[in-house]
Amino acid sequence: MWKEFKKFAFKGNVIDLAVGVIIGGAFGAIVSSLVNDIIMPVIGLIFGTKNLDKLFWILKVPEGVDKATLTTLDLANEAGATVMTYGAFIAAIVNFILIAIVLFLVIKGINKAIELTKKKEEEAPAKPARVCPYCKQEIADDATRCPHCTSELPKEE
Repeated sequence: MWKEFKKFAFKGNVIDLAVGVIIGGAFGAIVSSLVNDIIMPVIGLIFGTKNLDKLFWILKVPEGVDKATLTTLDLANEAGATVMTYGAFIAAIVNFILIAIVLFLVIKGINKAIELTKKKEEEAPAKPARVCPYCKQEIADDATRCPHCTSELPKEE
């Protein structure tokens, strides 16, 4: 059973998948930092707030609570008000769009690299076909007799 587990766990595909998941998590942290620390403050300036995640609309105020006192999201949540946090939704949309753009650019780069590699392989000169010295017909590289004239072929060096 241990041998089977080692064979499974150390297969190339499993290790590649593990590396991909780890890099994906780190990549997500980088994009989240980009969104939260660089882009959201700029968008917050447009909306006139320091923290876009704290933008909210009060949908319903509990009885006995003055709506004017609920000036922050924390106060509204503590008072039990029903709120719509549209700032967090905008942040999630920006986060998604940035991840999609970065993934698009990465995949585009990978495809370009693959395309360049294929062009180099195609440009490499192909080995000339082997020709029978007697009947001048094309023959397989590993043939010892010509399939057309049945002549015994000389050994190639």
